[in-house]
Amino acid sequence: MNEPALEYAFEIRVDIGPFERIGRSADEELTFTPITGGTVAGPLLTGVVLPGGGDWAVERSGTAQLEARYLLRADDGTVIDILNRGYYRASEEVTERVAAGENVAEEEYYFRTAPVFQTDVPAHRWLAEHQFVGLARDEDGQVCVRVYVVR
Repeated sequence: MNEPALEYAFEIRVDIGPFERIGRSADEELTFTPITGGTVAGPLLTGVVLPGGGDWAVERSGTAQLEARYLLRADDGTVIDILNRGYYRASEEVTERVAAGENVAEEEYYFRTAPVFQTDVPAHRWLAEHQFVGLARDEDGQVCVRVYVVR
């Protein structure tokens, strides 16, 4: 059996607004973070993140389960839907540093995603036909996701 290979595709840098606490119960917390824009840049795709959409997070026992949905516009004008699910886990100390705006090294916390793309435009159809993984971090007030295609 072959080992999977990862090829760097692009980085999504997402601008976000202040999060809203929605709440649920004593054992978990639901929040929503609006997406206000951003950029996409890399060897396989360039463009922008369109304002709208957002990231819903449910935190249980120190791990947040994430589900972000938003749109990308490629440089050729193609609009691409993205559903990006993942997990975020960090110590309380690291969470406080990130919340204070500090750029914390990726190795200090776990922030991984599995983006799924939808488009019917032939030039970008490969996005809807491959599996991807994302390595994410908070940096300079943005959520940054390095996206790799699984080969």
